[in-house]
Amino acid sequence: MDRKKVIIIGGGSGGLTAGLLLSSKEYDVEIYEKKPYIGGRTSSFRLGEYKFDLGPTFFIMPKILEDIFIEAGERLDEQLNLIEINPMYRLKFYGLDDFNPYSYNKKFLMYGEMEKIFPYNSKFYDGYMERERKKFLKLESCLKVPYLSLADYLKPNFLRLLPYLDIEKSAYDVLGDYYKNEELKLSFTFQAKYIGMSPWDAPGIYSIISYLEHKYGIFHIEGGISKVSKLIGELIKKREGKIYLHTPVKEIIFEEKKAVGVKLENGDVVNGDYIIINADFSTAIKELIPKHLRTKYSDENLDKKKYSCSTYMLYLGINKLYKNIPHHSIIFAKDYKKNVKKVSENKDIGGDFSFYVQNPSVTDSTLAPEGKSSVYVLVPVANNKSGINWEEEKDEFTQLLLDKLEKVGEFRGIRNHIEELKVVTPNDWEKNYGIYKGAVFSLSHNMTQMLWFRPHNELEGYENLFIVGGGTHPGSGLPTIYCSAKITSDLIDKK
Repeated sequence: MDRKKVIIIGGGSGGLTAGLLLSSKEYDVEIYEKKPYIGGRTSSFRLGEYKFDLGPTFFIMPKILEDIFIEAGERLDEQLNLIEINPMYRLKFYGLDDFNPYSYNKKFLMYGEMEKIFPYNSKFYDGYMERERKKFLKLESCLKVPYLSLADYLKPNFLRLLPYLDIEKSAYDVLGDYYKNEELKLSFTFQAKYIGMSPWDAPGIYSIISYLEHKYGIFHIEGGISKVSKLIGELIKKREGKIYLHTPVKEIIFEEKKAVGVKLENGDVVNGDYIIINADFSTAIKELIPKHLRTKYSDENLDKKKYSCSTYMLYLGINKLYKNIPHHSIIFAKDYKKNVKKVSENKDIGGDFSFYVQNPSVTDSTLAPEGKSSVYVLVPVANNKSGINWEEEKDEFTQLLLDKLEKVGEFRGIRNHIEELKVVTPNDWEKNYGIYKGAVFSLSHNMTQMLWFRPHNELEGYENLFIVGGGTHPGSGLPTIYCSAKITSDLIDKK
């Protein structure tokens, strides 16, 4: 029997993972990536002697990727060095001592840390973990299947989840069932930012994110998360899959509504049995599918959708090692609710804002020369629907951020040690990385853009056209993007 050919547009995490699974099942896999490298937002780059991950830095729920590797006949732990970070991160609240939460496998240390910062609250921790454990047991099966029809809501696995959905609550409200202290609630809900949302806007189901961190831990991959993408690319080639770099796809070719191939920017036409879109969802739909074939996803309808926030990034090569600063730090605005409300409403965040810092050189000596540091700073900001002119604001905002990094983040005298500096603004995410409106976490995760209401893994209205990545079910974030690749590869295999 002839091998079926799968064409994957984009070599990001979702496309690579789908390519690994399908090439392991003896499909002919061809990946077309417009950049000269693979990985998308999980790629890396160098500034002089310093190496940085472009996007995600937290690696959680490694079991999802471990299971995918096993299905492909590989072992993740034999090829990558995963280092657990415990305490998981440093949380800095205005007027409080640093809070350094431990994962649940060190729960007695976590009790002690909670009592030190938030007296008489550790007794509620086990109650939170137990109820969220039950929620996750119900939710897990729902994250592994597609939602292609409204009838999927009648399946037993979804019906069992209903009592745990917390439909009427936000993630912040859910944590209010456990903790009364404001900062403690925020310690378990700031994770809504992983999907680009405010804890007050994120549906209650997303209280599960902090549970997953605490239950399974947070890991660093030696050499950076980009090593996952590079490894998967090598495994695809080992299975005779092909990865074409610097090869943009101009459009998808259809016979009526059936996807039958792609036309490359250079004019070449490549035929395929199945087409997978791994590029940013809204950008890809606008650029790759002819307008006359789009109704549900017209330009106007795409623009009306709700999108996640964006991020303002600093990548700093520092000729000093800040040994006393943890691997991960989250620094909260004095008025966190006001800060995230401004971001959610696409407003300028002003001078009181939250930011995240990765100081990975205290864990991993491969990212910078001895005695030096690769420091990564991320500020959640409005996406480009805000109309903020970042070219005008960039210099001033960068200096303000460096001030906060030095004074609040405690990177004393950091300006005197900067050897390399790179800035990425929301405009850069859109212009240089093809991310619609610079919304780095893709479509928002409100209830009207989840499950069946999210673009389907097999794109509705078309035949043989599939999606992987943050724009489809189950959503954004590396673990769920890996799940989307598994769902899509299974759908293709069942055909």
